[in-house]
Amino acid sequence: MILTVTLNAALDVTYRVDRLRPRGSNRVRSTAERAGGKGINVARVLHALGRETVVTGFAGGAAGETLRRDLAAARLPERLLPIAGETRRTVAVVDESAGDTTILLEPGPAVPTEDWARLLDHVDRLLTQASAAVFSGSLPPGAPEDAYGRLVRLAHAHRVPAVVDADGAALRAALAAGPDLVKPNADELAAATGLADPVAAAGALVDAGAGAVVASLGPDGLIAVTPQGSWWAMPPEQLAGNPTGAGDAAVAALTLGLVDATPWPERLAEAVALSAAAVAAPLAGDFDPDVHRRLRALVDVQPLHSQRSS
Repeated sequence: MILTVTLNAALDVTYRVDRLRPRGSNRVRSTAERAGGKGINVARVLHALGRETVVTGFAGGAAGETLRRDLAAARLPERLLPIAGETRRTVAVVDESAGDTTILLEPGPAVPTEDWARLLDHVDRLLTQASAAVFSGSLPPGAPEDAYGRLVRLAHAHRVPAVVDADGAALRAALAAGPDLVKPNADELAAATGLADPVAAAGALVDAGAGAVVASLGPDGLIAVTPQGSWWAMPPEQLAGNPTGAGDAAVAALTLGLVDATPWPERLAEAVALSAAAVAAPLAGDFDPDVHRRLRALVDVQPLHSQRSS
């Protein structure tokens, strides 16, 4: 079982418009609503790939109940903890004419100290059955800055490999716990290190404690700095669509590679293909299986010489 922890789960709302007109009225062509948050998106992809998952984190209020019902309809096992606050909503506006997406993110409900303590005990119990743990997404108000570091230490106490997909202070604080893999995007990588070169920046995160770093470069694919070497994995083509869940699909593939001990070049090719297939799907957490199969053998993975920070 792969455990995904989403501390700031969301009810994702996706609006599709023919053409987004800023500062004007926009007629919505279709609307979709589903359980979201980075860890939940990862769990959806893993489930579609036939892997057992359990979703945990916090859920509260009417939005939290809707989120739970959607997970049940998708047959995604969940062990979410109830809280008094209202689960946040996120809104993605997909501009069909431009092929891009605008995203609005609510901050999420405040998490009292006692709820955070309950969450740690809860995750500690779930880790006894886990083969890997994914800790991803933003931290809700009230969560400690080193929340992911504490969760990584819990996972390692159970000898469970830990993957962290976070940014800012949450990412930096997690590094001291030695996560097995972190997966920032290019902007998050630069913000965390102050380095413009992504290979050097990834090396700096390894120096700070990460077991391996895979950074997503958007349409330019992924770079990886690992104990076994460094690579750049490039997609064979660029796809228009909804990129909201592309990074989460990559995390799902990388976590499976960690569990299955897949060689890094194959692991990265799978992550790039699955990420591209997620862009081709209409909703975050889904991927287009035909695109996935077609691109998997076409991803170009080349070795890099890591420019480690001094």
